[in-house]
Amino acid sequence: MFVDEARITVMGGDGGNGCVSFRREKFVPRGGPDGGDGGDGGSIVLVADPEINTLLPFRYRNLFRADRGRHGEGSQRTGRSGEDLEVHVPVGTLVTDANSDTLLADLSHPNDRVPIARGGRGGRGNARFASSTNRAPTRHDPGGEGEQHLLRLELKLLADVGLVGFPNAGKSTFLSCVSAARPKIADYPFTTLAPSLGVAKVDDVRTLVIADIPGLIEGAHEGSGLGDRFLRHIERCRVILHLVDPTAHGRSFAQAVDTINRELALYSPTLAEKPQVLVLTKKDALQDAGVLREAQREARKRHRPLYVVSAVTGDGLAPLLRAAADVVAGLVPPIVREEPRP
Repeated sequence: MFVDEARITVMGGDGGNGCVSFRREKFVPRGGPDGGDGGDGGSIVLVADPEINTLLPFRYRNLFRADRGRHGEGSQRTGRSGEDLEVHVPVGTLVTDANSDTLLADLSHPNDRVPIARGGRGGRGNARFASSTNRAPTRHDPGGEGEQHLLRLELKLLADVGLVGFPNAGKSTFLSCVSAARPKIADYPFTTLAPSLGVAKVDDVRTLVIADIPGLIEGAHEGSGLGDRFLRHIERCRVILHLVDPTAHGRSFAQAVDTINRELALYSPTLAEKPQVLVLTKKDALQDAGVLREAQREARKRHRPLYVVSAVTGDGLAPLLRAAADVVAGLVPPIVREEPRP
């Protein structure tokens, strides 16, 4: 099961209390205060783990509490500090405060680490308050409380190329042919119910990470079909491959492209401006040469490259991958991290 949203509660450990103690030993007059400090509480640290690709574990555990600090003891012994608790999340996870809707962290690189709930400080023991005028203090500090947050985790897949198009445009078939990914493939709409990632080998040096999202239809931004909730997974893709099925009835090439682009623009203007390569799929089933001529004409009008491919025969796949890799290589900088709001 692919899960791309979750809510969790994180609690830093409380600090240990300071100790009130006096040294009492035979033959040691005026031993004085010797109460130790309490230990600091542990913090919650979020870690971007490249081996995790879903937020599913947080469906079964949504409360994370770090270890508390131990109390101080006599003989000026400081309490042991609580251990930090590491919470591993997928790379590409956005962390937002669920109450204020403030972006706290963007874990967009492998092994990124962000302290998200700091532990409380340990309290001071009475030995800290001894002075020339107060030689027997009984004052001590309680440990501070650890931070507590309700967080919303949102996963955005990191990929070089994103596949968009109507249902049954051939996106899953394309991904299965160019990579080792095995998305579900069938002859009915909305076969893909969750995003899929695959790694395609372009040549001896270059590879492409490709993201396939469920098909879009007109009105997706209003919730039609599967809606636009999966479009976040191509927001960080650097190139969009727009796949069009030439065998679809009642919809021209221009109508198909315009409809999907309109949904992209309504979701995010930035998404609509990404470099886009038009792909006419199912070349092996294309019988009307007029459809191909129309597609070529529309591609020239939009100043976008057009590639005609067949996932069944493999025809046109290699040039398409090389073209996508060339576009990716020409884009700088790579992926821009979303900065937390102050």
